[in-house]
Amino acid sequence: MSVPVAPPVSCTSCGGQVADAICAGCKALQPPGQLDHFARLGLQRGYDVDPAGLERAYFAAQRRFHPDRFAGRGAREKNFSLQHATLINDAYETLREPLARARYLLDLEGRPPPGEDGRTIADPVLLMEALDWREALEEAGDAAALQALAARLAGDLAAVQGRLGRAFAAHDLDGATREALRLSYLVKLGAELKRKQMPRIAVP
Repeated sequence: MSVPVAPPVSCTSCGGQVADAICAGCKALQPPGQLDHFARLGLQRGYDVDPAGLERAYFAAQRRFHPDRFAGRGAREKNFSLQHATLINDAYETLREPLARARYLLDLEGRPPPGEDGRTIADPVLLMEALDWREALEEAGDAAALQALAARLAGDLAAVQGRLGRAFAAHDLDGATREALRLSYLVKLGAELKRKQMPRIAVP
């Protein structure tokens, strides 16, 4: 796995030219540099991420830059390895979650991620969907109704993620923003649904 380095591209140890995070000449570890999460894990930028491929990239990166591998190096390289490991974890945690990944891609495009701009749902279609879901959740009074809602939610989540992938692939940022907002409220509803499905402990 090769991880590019951001300029300057001179090795911090031997001064030679470097094109990877580990100098090919003296094997010294270089600082992590400014890379987006996809580049840091050696992945192509895009919303559709293969979960198995992401796992492989993450563990390969962690093995390569794990601080234990640089325990015998100087303080500078030890610090670089910690920085690499922290950034690799950040990249993995962001890219593995569909909503976090959508927000991150919008942020890379200079779009304010939905839900973080202080605005409520302005799209009347989305607003009606959210109200419909809220009403269905409040009215679900037994395990069977909650299970049916969970199945409906799983279908809606899959459909929204499919539309997000198509919107990002077409560089339709308005569409991606709208679907990311829809995914945001579905994720919140999913958390509330799980809490409602949890067994209640009787108080004596």
